[in-house]
Amino acid sequence: MVTAVNTRAERLRHCLEEDILEGRLSPGSRLDETRIAERFQVSRTPVREALKYLESSGLVVIRPHQGAVVTRLTIKQLIDMFQVMAELEGLCARLAAQRLSRADRERLLAAHERCRVVAEREGAEGFYRENNVFHDVIYATSRNSFLEAQTRALRNRLGPYRRYITFMPGRIEGSLVEHQQIVDALLEGDQEAAHGSMRDHLDVLARDLASMITDIDTQPWDILAQR
Repeated sequence: MVTAVNTRAERLRHCLEEDILEGRLSPGSRLDETRIAERFQVSRTPVREALKYLESSGLVVIRPHQGAVVTRLTIKQLIDMFQVMAELEGLCARLAAQRLSRADRERLLAAHERCRVVAEREGAEGFYRENNVFHDVIYATSRNSFLEAQTRALRNRLGPYRRYITFMPGRIEGSLVEHQQIVDALLEGDQEAAHGSMRDHLDVLARDLASMITDIDTQPWDILAQR
């Protein structure tokens, strides 16, 4: 049975998840139950429920006697997760190339064009948002709901770091070129090329992140906290 507490917890979960994925709550940020309850004008019970859900999705870590913090990934974890992400998104693209309908083609081309237009008008913030839509179209076109859910869940865990990569010089231009290669392979129905292009696209993101970490004497979450 759905209760008022469940409803409030779900609303809180959505709001906090959005804050994390949009970078308003950076990795390592403490999530104070009292302040959250005051912000949303609720009791601490739905706050605890929302935080438990976010912990189960990997976005939050709850430590005994210390409270909840936004998950802060190590460099090794980031690289490992990007490798898995590359294979998951590559599989989505492979299946999409096989199952692309006329309506899917139109959605794919519209999402690709929207990325280009928004990048010119709004910069990194807009491109990050529309880039997710572009990838969502490919996830959905795979026609594999389990794969789609797993891929999106991992993308959410990497969201704050993928968002930061978007702000790196030249990354948007590089992404648009890589997106075009993916689109071309999908429209041609070339499953191998679609898989390879998508996997390469994610590998580039991982290399960019590793390069950024190597070039500066700080961790990526410290940079995120400054934005």
